[in-house]
Amino acid sequence: MQDDDTTHGPLAGFTVGVTAARRAEELGTLLKRRGAAVLHAPALRIVQLADDSELLAATKELIGHAPDVAVATTAIGFRGWIEAADGWGIGDALLQTLRGVELLARGPKVKGAIRAAGLTETWSPGSESMAEVLDRLLAEGVAGRRVALQLHGEPLPGFVESLTAAGAEVVVVPVYRWMPPQDIAPLDRMLDVTAARGLDAITFTSAPAAASFLGRAETRGLLPEILGALRDDVLVACVGPVTALPLQARGIDTLQPERFRLGPLVQLMCAHLPAAARILPVAGHRIEIRGHAVLVDDELRAVPPAGMALLHALARRPGWVVARADLLRALPGSGSDEHAVETAMARLRSALGVPRLIQTVVKRGYRLALDPSADTKYGR
Repeated sequence: MQDDDTTHGPLAGFTVGVTAARRAEELGTLLKRRGAAVLHAPALRIVQLADDSELLAATKELIGHAPDVAVATTAIGFRGWIEAADGWGIGDALLQTLRGVELLARGPKVKGAIRAAGLTETWSPGSESMAEVLDRLLAEGVAGRRVALQLHGEPLPGFVESLTAAGAEVVVVPVYRWMPPQDIAPLDRMLDVTAARGLDAITFTSAPAAASFLGRAETRGLLPEILGALRDDVLVACVGPVTALPLQARGIDTLQPERFRLGPLVQLMCAHLPAAARILPVAGHRIEIRGHAVLVDDELRAVPPAGMALLHALARRPGWVVARADLLRALPGSGSDEHAVETAMARLRSALGVPRLIQTVVKRGYRLALDPSADTKYGR
């Protein structure tokens, strides 16, 4: 038998929500390459600071207690930091502090900003990758060292967590402010889909994004439904423990990779989502029930939402007859006309491509045609 994950990707048939503002495209690409359907809705946006007490406090702290290492991540962010310090009358003191530390620049644009300020970087990766910066720091050893991290945009997924786990004291220099998205409609749509259990998993790469997601749910009066979905039906994957804090404070369990990066985060989901799929021997076929699709003998079959609702209801009691009234209640936006069950069932059978997988029991309802050898195992 073919390995369906090799043929279709381990996340085929699953829908994953992405809440990141920055690096959303990178995360979405990683998920899609593994077969997932991706729903993206940034949970926040980032605006640059002209004057902010948090940035001022972080700058004064570094001048008073110099770091061992400073990491500059973006040219616009580094320039904004120096300009803000000049405005506060402490620009020279900041530059003097940075002259005495190991100064790492993410890429050539950042190097240009550093040199324009009269400083010289210690090192810069050829790849312009923060992952390479992190690897260098961890290889050097950061235990007991003080690391200043200039941010511009969404916090780098896993960067702070990795340094902290390795024993560093990390001082974040936030050259930005969190704000709600300018267009709130995509986030509202994701909340609606989440509440309706239309997502199989949702990802968070920063604590502010997680807090914003929950905050918007509360504003709309959806928080109980969202918390119920995240606790019971939607896999919640966070890039690291700091990101997970707002969710865990609400009693939501989260998955976190050992290495706090996007790649390991996706790999973790590739292990957990397929493992949760229901696999049943039905009418001589192997069916694997995923989020919005079914593998029938390793052939991926897309199923409409109403059909998936019926199939999940039947699979909860495989081999047993499920009454039409019970199936009607399982349908999204169910009314009182049981004809809706017949219509959805016909479409489900057509989508599966093997009509005899589901048997009609006259005047009673429907059942999955569970193989006789499996009857004892599944409680017949």
